[in-house]
Amino acid sequence: MRLAINIDHIATLRNARGGKEPDPIEAAKICEEAGAEGIVCHLREDRRHIKDEDVRALRRIVTTKLDLEMAAVDDVIRVALEVLPELATFVPERRQELTTEGGLDVRADRRHLEDVIRTFHENKIEVSLFVDPIREQIETSKEIGADMIEIHTGEYANARSEREQNEQFVRIQDAAKLAKSIGLGVNGGHGLNYANVSPIAAIREIDELSIGHAIISHSMFVGLETGVKEMLALIRT
Repeated sequence: MRLAINIDHIATLRNARGGKEPDPIEAAKICEEAGAEGIVCHLREDRRHIKDEDVRALRRIVTTKLDLEMAAVDDVIRVALEVLPELATFVPERRQELTTEGGLDVRADRRHLEDVIRTFHENKIEVSLFVDPIREQIETSKEIGADMIEIHTGEYANARSEREQNEQFVRIQDAAKLAKSIGLGVNGGHGLNYANVSPIAAIREIDELSIGHAIISHSMFVGLETGVKEMLALIRT
């Protein structure tokens, strides 16, 4: 099980004061040194946290894998094709949302996504699609050329009862098995934290977890290196 860490909220804190601290670039270095195998950042259309210059700086220093989360829109695509991350993860995006609220509708946006995936492959960038654990979305992701999917784990993380959480876990498990059986790589993420991550990490078909907010929040009390190592210990138990 690999761990990729989303550093968006380091930039959120920096931007709150309009200065240079805390520096998401230094955070990325600490995460890698602590054992993370990927750095994730979401370059939103409104640039509310990560900025273009952050992505360029991350490209210069990340030694594991740079995963650029993004909507499939022209101005962000231009940055991605300039920077050339190892992985682009396409996500849905609404200006008013606090965080990503669900998976892509790959079937509805099939033609556009297929064209974008082709362009990214021509530039040797792998593509992941952030999808809900729904068979049709997963199968369409494969059909249009995605290399992998990232299963949206938010409904599992936000479940209000043990029964609901178990139901969502089964959906994720079944989705991971389906994706792997048709040749897709499988990542997972959204809402995962130190209390709920272990069952998801135990799903053998999931290759990598993308976690950000929980680790950054916990690190305010224990330090970023310790926060990363504690999460690694949980997902690799």
